Amino acid sequence: MSRTTLINENPIIYEKNEKSLKEWIDFFDEIKDDKKENNFQIEAIDKQEIYSLLANITDPEHPLTLEQLAVVNLDDIYLQDDETNKIIYLTVELTPTIPHCSMATLIGLCVRVRLERCLPPRFRINVKIKKDTHQSEKQVNKQLRDKERVAAALENQQLANVIHGMMASCV
Repeated sequence: MSRTTLINENPIIYEKNEKSLKEWIDFFDEIKDDKKENNFQIEAIDKQEIYSLLANITDPEHPLTLEQLAVVNLDDIYLQDDETNKIIYLTVELTPTIPHCSMATLIGLCVRVRLERCLPPRFRINVKIKKDTHQSEKQVNKQLRDKERVAAALENQQLANVIHGMMASCV
């Protein structure tokens, strides 16, 4: 999203976690080997895989990833397995780069869309702003929880194009 004035003109850039990409490559190599041997088994999706799905989403304001800006962190991904009805509850907490970030809702919406597109239907997804990291945390979280509002936002072609652009760098 191009703007004449940036909200956060000088964000802190964190080092990329190259390990996550290598783990994905190793994982897919193992799957190929297992298929050849007809021993293919579906493994549970863990925090690292969720993180890898989100790490390369591009910030709408800067040509940097959510991983580089530390908006998405491995320690802020929570999985809770409900074995009685095979549902997995996933919570992802986002850390905005500044407390008044106006892009927080857009980033949260993009994260939610990415997860909904990539994960099986047994996942119940909750994307929210990490406690005490944003001045409008409650309002943003309320918007991200509202399924009707999320669906309406995705019907807006301009917003859908921005989200698509943010996810263009994802594998």
